[in-house]
Amino acid sequence: MPGGIPFIIANEVAERFSFYGMKGILVIFMSQYLWLMGDTPGTAMSEAEANQHYHLFGAFVYLTPFIGAILADIFWGKYKTIIILSLVYVAGHAALAFMGVMGGAGMWLAIGLGLICLGSGGIKPCVSAHVGDQFGSQNQHLLTKIFNWFYFAVNLGSTFATLLIPVTLEKYGPHWAFGLPGALMAIATIVFWMGRNKFIHVPPGGKKFARELFSKTGLGSLTKLIPIYLFVSAFWMLFDQTGSSWIFQAQDMDRQFLGHDWLPSQVQSINPILILILVPLFSFVIYPTAGKFIKLTPLRKMGTGLFMTVLSFAIIAGIQIAIENGSTPNIGWQLFAFLIITAAEVMVSIVCLEYSYTQAPKNMKSFVMAVFFGSVFLGNFITSAVNSAIQIDNPTADFTVTDTEKATIHPGFDEKEGTSDDILLSIKDDAKVIQKLPSSEALDKGYSLISEWVENNNHTLPTTKEAAVLLKGITDVWGSPVAYKRVALQTARLSSIGPDKTADTQWDIGYELKTTPVKANSSLEASTEQPEKTKSWLERRKEKLGVADTKDANASAVKKTSYTGGQSKLEGPSYFWFFTGIMLASAICFVPYAIFVKEQSFITTED
Repeated sequence: MPGGIPFIIANEVAERFSFYGMKGILVIFMSQYLWLMGDTPGTAMSEAEANQHYHLFGAFVYLTPFIGAILADIFWGKYKTIIILSLVYVAGHAALAFMGVMGGAGMWLAIGLGLICLGSGGIKPCVSAHVGDQFGSQNQHLLTKIFNWFYFAVNLGSTFATLLIPVTLEKYGPHWAFGLPGALMAIATIVFWMGRNKFIHVPPGGKKFARELFSKTGLGSLTKLIPIYLFVSAFWMLFDQTGSSWIFQAQDMDRQFLGHDWLPSQVQSINPILILILVPLFSFVIYPTAGKFIKLTPLRKMGTGLFMTVLSFAIIAGIQIAIENGSTPNIGWQLFAFLIITAAEVMVSIVCLEYSYTQAPKNMKSFVMAVFFGSVFLGNFITSAVNSAIQIDNPTADFTVTDTEKATIHPGFDEKEGTSDDILLSIKDDAKVIQKLPSSEALDKGYSLISEWVENNNHTLPTTKEAAVLLKGITDVWGSPVAYKRVALQTARLSSIGPDKTADTQWDIGYELKTTPVKANSSLEASTEQPEKTKSWLERRKEKLGVADTKDANASAVKKTSYTGGQSKLEGPSYFWFFTGIMLASAICFVPYAIFVKEQSFITTED
């Protein structure tokens, strides 16, 4: 085994801790913490918007590998590229750690994520190709083993990160939660520098890279690989949602499992834990056993993984159906879906990574790795675009409230003041709020019936079907029936399709309803103030900014928040079924490709 390998593996453990620690809390931070990072509270980000930004970040993390590949293969070589971009990486973590200390938090979030995109993405193709560079013709047979260990290191770091950093965020806040991964990235850079005299340094190809890229061999290898990457991008479209939509789903589940009360972000830790188990299981048991009966080519492994991804997302859609119907599924069901999608990852991602290296000509190793990572970019970019497209505009978002002493009239759909579709806005606690919706009489009548139901049913919201009976006959001023949809166990939407009489537009109006189930010891909790040391950072921050939830014994069992537009066109089970359908179509189309394509090895044998 080459002498530089231990330094690469140790570096990868620390670097993956930093990346997955930061990424693992990103959607929770954007939707629940970011709006509280300034001196005055802002507006909380919706789940769809948080998903959009999360996957856009994920997309560009896997687009910048092209920059790192060009720098490594043409100008600097892999080692120098990794060292320089790692310092950029550390600077990005520092920007996240100091959000809210000075300047706008949103600005520092964008700067930090941008630097991490360049640093983390830039080194990706270089690190994996640098691993392969340590081997020559005498020990090339060890490549499969070392790539498995490389993936083992990736998941060892991410396991500790996804278990530790969510707890750090909850107890100590964003500064520590983003600062600790930054410290690990600094350590990773130092460890890699310490191995500089142990590495085999392959010089940049320079003009050789361009000649090889446009040669028959170079173009031929890319021609064979790119169609595979297009299919694999569908896998990443779904897999990376384990860090976004799956986390939001986990918030509505019973998270007591195996004696542990899981935080929503912590559930991701099951993926790297399973990787640590499944990689050797596949390598030493499943593949050898299956190979006795069928020829296990890389394409057959990948095709099987694509179909398993379909199954995992179908399970997630089923969980969401149960949540919408009023159940509280145990988190074990989501962990079962993780088991299936992680097995798919072993057969798709690891196989494709190794396959890509073996198909790459000598002077194009980093570039081909970057093209492989392009499949992750494409998958995340499509997911981000979908989450952007399903967001409905809020017509009051950019409307200026001119008088802070009284309500300001938004003219509504007809753009005329003094008509039935006017929206009244005012300022409260330095934030713009809706004081009165058009047709509020019908909505308030529906709200009263829902509240009465909740009071008589242990503070549980009615299902969509149950509410349809309660609201029968209630119509808005435009003659449309008032609708109700339970989004989760404790969240529902009471709405009118508005003055344009068209559903899913910016003129939809209504109330978002939230309730909290009654606990057995609720009377004791109400009389005993929570000790300061047991409060989360989020609770302390809300109290400091004056936005803490207040307990009012006379308040309704259902809390309502008025909205105009801003909701999602695709939510609940339909959201997950949409992506399941895309994955199924991709897996089916992959079958004839895998049957008819002729595989050809381009393994290099030069020392």
